[in-house]
Amino acid sequence: MPKADKEAEALVADLKATSRKFLELLNELKLPTNVLQQLSKYIDNATPAQLADLLSTTVDATPAEKLEILGTFEFKPRLTAALALVKKQISVLSVATKIHSTVEGKLSKKEREIHLRQQLKAIKEELEEKDDAPEDELEELQKKIDQAGIPEEAEKSIQRELKRIKKISPMQQEYAVLRTYLEWVSEIPWNISTTDNTGIEKARAQLDDDHFGLEKVKRRIIEFLAVKKLKNNLRGPILCFVGPPGVGKTSLGKSIADALGRKFHRISLGGVRDEAEIRGHRRTYVGALPGRIVHALRKVGTNNPVILLDEIDKMGHDIRGDPAAALLEVLDPEQNSHFTDHYLAVPLDLSKVLFIATANSLEGIPPALLDRMELVQLPGYTTEEKLEIAKSHLVAKQVKEHGIPPEEFGILDDALTKIISQYTREAGVRSLERNIGAICRYVVVDLAENKERSSKVVTPELVAKILGPEKFDDEISERLSIPGVVAGLSTSQIGGSLLFIEATKFPGSGKLTLTGQLGDVIKESAQAAVSWVRANASAIGLNRYAKESVFDKVDIHIHFPAGAIKKDGPSAGVALVTAIVSLLSNRPVKVGTAMTGEIALRGLVLPVGGIKDKVLAAHRSGIKRVILPFKNRRDLIDVPAGVQKQLEIIFVKNIPEVLLASFGEELGLIETPVSQL
Repeated sequence: MPKADKEAEALVADLKATSRKFLELLNELKLPTNVLQQLSKYIDNATPAQLADLLSTTVDATPAEKLEILGTFEFKPRLTAALALVKKQISVLSVATKIHSTVEGKLSKKEREIHLRQQLKAIKEELEEKDDAPEDELEELQKKIDQAGIPEEAEKSIQRELKRIKKISPMQQEYAVLRTYLEWVSEIPWNISTTDNTGIEKARAQLDDDHFGLEKVKRRIIEFLAVKKLKNNLRGPILCFVGPPGVGKTSLGKSIADALGRKFHRISLGGVRDEAEIRGHRRTYVGALPGRIVHALRKVGTNNPVILLDEIDKMGHDIRGDPAAALLEVLDPEQNSHFTDHYLAVPLDLSKVLFIATANSLEGIPPALLDRMELVQLPGYTTEEKLEIAKSHLVAKQVKEHGIPPEEFGILDDALTKIISQYTREAGVRSLERNIGAICRYVVVDLAENKERSSKVVTPELVAKILGPEKFDDEISERLSIPGVVAGLSTSQIGGSLLFIEATKFPGSGKLTLTGQLGDVIKESAQAAVSWVRANASAIGLNRYAKESVFDKVDIHIHFPAGAIKKDGPSAGVALVTAIVSLLSNRPVKVGTAMTGEIALRGLVLPVGGIKDKVLAAHRSGIKRVILPFKNRRDLIDVPAGVQKQLEIIFVKNIPEVLLASFGEELGLIETPVSQL
């Protein structure tokens, strides 16, 4: 084959190969299908001259370049010019194809989402289901916000957020955050209130039906209702019920809500350490939500519910803030009308909410927070009160919970009294209710096994059979008959209790040993007691029992039993002095005597707190005589009259009067007249 023919064939082959590559690039650019098919057909079937003419009209070239190809009649120059023009176009298309593929990769995910959403919308339209398109969601939110009655100050900010969400694509993350925020705002009861029941007699009947006793608390609620009946815009008081467990603090909050006709919500604050639990999280955090106060309002659906802040004394604090400090605004009637939750970021009126807090002790509550609340003490119940509570509430409740027909169960008053006095020694009634539940379970088994069922009457003998040996017995006379042993009275988070103090002596050099897991204050009281006795040993007649000072050659060890329980406070001072004098004089105190009071080095007896709890604890424990500081006589107004009648209460001003009341004048212990000490 001639060399010229071989060069022509190679040129034609190169032109066709370049044309196919040109076609592939056009295919990637997604030109119309009919154009691509026509080009493919000409590449395979056209003559080289026709292919050159077609390519010159297809490629993106200037008119001069196209005319140059058409004006060339020789075969090889014409194909060479066309080939150069196509290769130039291929280099341009390669860059365009790369850019196109990059953009297409980035947009493909969103295009698929849009395509799928369109398909989903079409399917829902065919099924005649409601369309949840973003436009409809925003319209619904707009309608809810308009109907929510939002105050003008807050509405401006909320409408601004609503305008923002309308400009944001539903695909963006901020859209979901704003939508959640607007949903919360629209569901808060800004202007929805329940009508208070201001009927005094009806409210009093409701409180009496739910709780026995607690007259001081009931009177406070009735006073609130009476004032509100005359003045409709009365702000809710911030009540704080303080008392040992089981006395009805939480259930009393529910009864108050029922008496007022308001919704009720309980917020447990025990162990809460994060300020955001009260004020909410800022919306800059992922998963941010409002605080518990806003959650409570949303749940009850009204802006004037009764919200119980349970266990307010058991809150903690750490690096995330102090929740007690966050409550300062919530529980301040002068500030909570503009409470700001960090999540909502708009003022929220809490002045219509009736807040009730509960606590076992005031020790864990900061003074600033304590100042914002009205304290209502709920001390323990007497034996008579527990009996009435059991008959009126606890027995019926346990019978119902265990499915016993009321006509087939009965329990004698003597049986309930036996449970109260010999199986429970608590301020509240929780242990009493548990023991009644144990009796009900025994009766349930008995009724299930007996085919011939008859009513079951629980007697004291049956109580002993069901509950086993008595847990408490009369140990007062046995323990207090020993010299050096004295019964003191103390209070704690579980109420008042009897605190035994034991003293012993042995040869030594006048050292004092204290045991029983004691705090610094009670240790200082013991040191003060020893100092007073040493300073007044001759005046009170102790030296008559020894030829020389009683402290010269003996060591004294004072122990507080129940060593697993931490003890602290100054109120054991008089009991410590009495125990030391009893030990050194070898004379026991009068049987059935308990005492409390702080001492001074000059012999004065100073007042202490928790008198009602202490007196009730003495009564529950079988104590017959109670020695109290003279300045605490006004506190007896809170002690039930029935308890006072069963106790001999002696008020003392100084330590010699304590000793006279503890040992009696017939012992001749005091040598110097009391007025001269």
